[in-house]
Amino acid sequence: MELIAQTVPAWLVVVAGLIGLLVGSLLPGIVVRHSPSGEDARSAPSGLLLALVTAGLFVIVSMHFGLSWQLPAYFFFAAVAVVLTVVDARHRLLPNAVVVPALGIGTVLLALAAAGEADWGALVRALFGGLVLFVVYLILALISPAGLGMGDVKLAAVLGTFLGFQGWGTVFVGAVLASVVGAVVGLVVLASRRGGLRSDVPFGPSMLVGAMVAVLWGEGLARNYLLPAFY
Repeated sequence: MELIAQTVPAWLVVVAGLIGLLVGSLLPGIVVRHSPSGEDARSAPSGLLLALVTAGLFVIVSMHFGLSWQLPAYFFFAAVAVVLTVVDARHRLLPNAVVVPALGIGTVLLALAAAGEADWGALVRALFGGLVLFVVYLILALISPAGLGMGDVKLAAVLGTFLGFQGWGTVFVGAVLASVVGAVVGLVVLASRRGGLRSDVPFGPSMLVGAMVAVLWGEGLARNYLLPAFY
């Protein structure tokens, strides 16, 4: 994928934004449904905020992929990323009821994209990408269980699948950016005196932010800056 988004019809961007607003308005209910049982609708995140964030992501995704077979898959990915980011940030929880279906549904949508584009190699790479990130994060979690939980490990399989469809450079960039974003968040928490060196800062949001950036610009970053020798 290129660093510069392709030219797309204005109507597609508008429609993507409207769909994002609609989907985003439904996400607070999903967040509450998959949060700890003590939370109720009154403590739900702002519906307007999630609608605007989701609409913005849908617009960016549509500008990047254009009218393509991949577009539904990455709309889905963006919506899932919003839900998991909010739940993990609020409760330090990556619920299986979201992560596991996301892997299955995401794989089906990517398979449809591979069929539509006659690019089965991308689907095979996506499956291997999910497996590779799952194994890497599992090893890290076993080495340092205080730093990573099994929710992060399962989320890595989802992210690796979506990243792998774009390319191995995207997988690499997504993994690197997750660590970079996580380090920055940790430093901000420490500097703000809201936590110490042992603060339990959830890593899921950092993984999701890094993956979203990598999906959009990972191949370009890998090709031009990080891994030019491999291209």
